[in-house]
Amino acid sequence: MLNKIKADSLLFIDIETVSGTEDFEQLSPKLQDLWEKKSNYFRKEDESAADVYQRAGIYAEFGKIVCISTGMITYKEGGRKFVAKSFYGDDERLLLEEFADMLTRFCSKPYRNLCAHNGKEFDFPYIARRMLINGINLPDILDIAGKKPWEVQFIDTMELWKFGDYKHYTSLALLCEVFNIPTPKDDIDGSMVGEVYWKDGDLERIAIYCEKDILATAQLFLRYQGEDLIPEENFERILL
Repeated sequence: MLNKIKADSLLFIDIETVSGTEDFEQLSPKLQDLWEKKSNYFRKEDESAADVYQRAGIYAEFGKIVCISTGMITYKEGGRKFVAKSFYGDDERLLLEEFADMLTRFCSKPYRNLCAHNGKEFDFPYIARRMLINGINLPDILDIAGKKPWEVQFIDTMELWKFGDYKHYTSLALLCEVFNIPTPKDDIDGSMVGEVYWKDGDLERIAIYCEKDILATAQLFLRYQGEDLIPEENFERILL
């Protein structure tokens, strides 16, 4: 079945998220109380809700998206290339609107689909939730209400690796290592995105990091299909 999926029909996606405000104290009193209750499930006895607020970015109700990177595998001049474009900025509603417009155009052609690593549990629902919170109509491909699990056709490279094992989690970094997929040494990782955004305001740096993840996801998918990797020089970045 995997080899029947055309790699050039997929839109590879990754998102970067941060807490909705820089500090816990900037939340409304009601949201502070709700975060207190939410964080009670994972914080240690000696930690306050404010101490763990940096983790708020992983929850769509308390966080926001600052970057969505997208990429496609294309075939030009007889070779395989990867083209990436990112939507990023301080205005979450604007970047989500722009992404939604692009997604609608992308899915206007038949057999198009989305692919992400752990996308079914994180990226896709997070995007959909933040769109609804921002009053944006969901593109058809994200509007899965009422569908049965087997009717949701998203491609998830982590789920593909599970082979039916419900409890297995494998990071993208680990799979790239075992599949011998070269990944550049970065100056940041996912745990640093909040600081880079709130302290440095360096969205471009976050976008570049995010784009490297979608390229790695695309390379992993090709490895699953037994295909050769895309050479580094065949990576193209479309600037906003």
